[in-house]
Amino acid sequence: MAEAVRVRSEVLKEMLLHARREPAVECCGLLAGRDDIIATVFPAQNILRSATAYEIAPQELFNLFRRMRERSLVHLGLYHSHLTGDNTPSARDIERAYYPDQVYFIVSPRPDAPSAVRAFSIREGRVHELEIFAT
Repeated sequence: MAEAVRVRSEVLKEMLLHARREPAVECCGLLAGRDDIIATVFPAQNILRSATAYEIAPQELFNLFRRMRERSLVHLGLYHSHLTGDNTPSARDIERAYYPDQVYFIVSPRPDAPSAVRAFSIREGRVHELEIFAT
């Protein structure tokens, strides 16, 4: 199991800005790159418009994956925000972790968050936090 994930520093900033632009709704999106380095953010719309849950519409997912392929990028992760509390995976996040080979990032828009962006591997109900190496 990987212990760390490599991410461009701009990607970390973009996820945090996205979370802060939507302070009343969990933001969400996909992450892609090449050579195991996450380099591109694909923001998505949370169709649930919820402060405690997110979902990307199937048609939007299809379009995002098509844009990745067009740019010869590989899907490497997903992200969403937790507006309050700790940015660790909730029971719902764990239950709905449909991409076991991807990294799950959880962003906290709170200025007092000890760690604004955290990364996790979620497989078969098991959660393992990953170290983030910004490049």
